[in-house]
Amino acid sequence: MQDYLNQAEVIWPLLVSAAKALVVLILGWTLAGTIAGLVRRRINATPQIDPTLGNFTASLVKWAILAMVLVAVLGIFGIEATSIVAVLGAASLAIGLALQGTLSDLAAGVMLVVFRPYKLGQFVDIGGTSGTVRDLNLFTTELVTPDNVQIIVPNGQAWGAIITNYSAHDTRRVDLVFGIDYDDDAGKAMEIIERTASADSRVLADPAPWVRVTNLGDSSVDLTARIWCRAEDYWELKFELTRRVKEAFDAGGISIPYPHSVEIHKEA
Repeated sequence: MQDYLNQAEVIWPLLVSAAKALVVLILGWTLAGTIAGLVRRRINATPQIDPTLGNFTASLVKWAILAMVLVAVLGIFGIEATSIVAVLGAASLAIGLALQGTLSDLAAGVMLVVFRPYKLGQFVDIGGTSGTVRDLNLFTTELVTPDNVQIIVPNGQAWGAIITNYSAHDTRRVDLVFGIDYDDDAGKAMEIIERTASADSRVLADPAPWVRVTNLGDSSVDLTARIWCRAEDYWELKFELTRRVKEAFDAGGISIPYPHSVEIHKEA
């Protein structure tokens, strides 16, 4: 009986401490998420501040609060903060080696926020992976592909990769290639392309649409059109102009040939 009471005296304080620690963890996690959300909304509500900075700062605040919560939880079990610091200091090398990938992602995240090669909402290619930037936090960059697939890129890989930002500038150039038959009038076809492009309000007048004969292929004379538009109009304009030029060619008697070969028979 005495042994049972002695065990109860030891176990009961541990259970109480565990319950307190659980409550602190739940409250701390909730508080961290709430404060991070407030920071994000406050920063994003300021037009002068880039939304990318808001997400990154909110992530930083959240992890800082969680670190303090962890210290508080350890304190409940009687582990003093000074002891925690001493232990971390002694184990810093081992922790650094174990978490070198995570620390690299953290450092890369800071660099991405400082130099901002991309921002939220921009369409980018990171090392061969393309998508719209949805989030940039301490450790990862979240992309969303045009078919709504989520892609998570570690910041360390993003910072070390070649980044192509398709949304960095306000305007983009649409390049279209049309092949016409050798028997067709190239000048007339070029005029049709220019007229069709200029009729679209999304096409910029400066620089003016540019159309030239760029290649004499096996089955066609290739005409290249270079047309400038606002970045957000790029894809719709590309698709729409391709259809309209095809229809204009049909109406103007310009044919788009298919690959074919011609046999030449020599008389014996």
